[in-house]
Amino acid sequence: MPATSTLVGALLGLGTQMYSNALRKLPYMRHPWEHVLGMGLGAIFVNQLVKYDEKLKEDLDKMLEKAKAANERRYFDEDEV
Repeated sequence: MPATSTLVGALLGLGTQMYSNALRKLPYMRHPWEHVLGMGLGAIFVNQLVKYDEKLKEDLDKMLEKAKAANERRYFDEDEV
């Protein structure tokens, strides 16, 4: 999974830089270091996005578990009746 997200991010950064050069009617590979920088930033961005998504899923699972436990205590707990 990390290799896939890194590759997707690198392609996103490269594509963004090439699209930027195309919009400005410049040669696609005008400054190669900008492409490398874009690929690095794109890879970092997508990897952080994947980490954030995993953390968000964990937090949601915890919240749902707490809500389920609270509902079970509220409606199925016979001790307080």
